[in-house]
Amino acid sequence: MKIPFLKQLQRLTGPVANEVELAAGPANGPIEQAMQHLLAELPDLLMAAVVEVATGKPLATYTTARDLRPAAVAGFNAEAVRQVQASLVAQGAAHERLEEMLFTLPSQLHLLGVVPSGRVFVYLAVDCRDTNLGIARAVMRGGMARAEPAEDE
Repeated sequence: MKIPFLKQLQRLTGPVANEVELAAGPANGPIEQAMQHLLAELPDLLMAAVVEVATGKPLATYTTARDLRPAAVAGFNAEAVRQVQASLVAQGAAHERLEEMLFTLPSQLHLLGVVPSGRVFVYLAVDCRDTNLGIARAVMRGGMARAEPAEDE
């Protein structure tokens, strides 16, 4: 039984597990498609998000466990993207474009893929025992292709 009030109470204690949460906005279609692609192609996904680079605001999030908080790390990941972009400018490589970032942990892989416009990035985390880097990168790139915002937004 779905009771809206109880769902709101659950959200007060953290993200709802196994459910895509979309930020309010007029153009959620591509963002939702990107998240659905990630979930369909990586059933063992730990968490995922589509995030605005400029603000660090998550446009969509997903987690498999309440203690994993993709919305909380979104801002930190956005700052990491902005810092790498600034370092490219400082190096005189402003003509280059950041495409991906990889963070490896003993049991997890965390991937960030910046869409070509540079306005948003796709973030995902997988368990190393369930998914290899090649598969995670391929799925992330498919999500990036779907998350690219329209030019008029």
